[in-house]
Amino acid sequence: MRRMRVAVTALAIMISAATCNAATVAQTAPSDNAAPTPDNAVMITIFLKHDQSRPLGELNAQLEKQGFYKAFPPPGVEVVSWYVMMGIGQVVTLRLPASRLREVNRIFETSAWGAYHTEFYPTYDYKAVGIANHEKAQ
Repeated sequence: MRRMRVAVTALAIMISAATCNAATVAQTAPSDNAAPTPDNAVMITIFLKHDQSRPLGELNAQLEKQGFYKAFPPPGVEVVSWYVMMGIGQVVTLRLPASRLREVNRIFETSAWGAYHTEFYPTYDYKAVGIANHEKAQ
């Protein structure tokens, strides 16, 4: 629970830094058609931990009943990756405008809880840096 609070706090700080400047601080309403751009995009990795006390068919029926796959992913939110991690559940990484973070969170609150225990982590793409460091070390 503490790690989730730390991750959410870190994400909130990132979003604040990305959406505010020193001259002005303004609140903006989320835009349903906002697209991620270098100036407004955040990435988030979501762990969808299966409730292992229930069979998969029951979990899938609950997700369908709650409308999870109809609601997720919402239009305009980029799915960077979506994997099954054996023993955990599913791991999804999204790229989205910071203004749409609440919308994505609400989808999980209203349509995934019960079938999944969720964890959210701010994420960034390190692949190019990691590979460059490896090649430099050769």
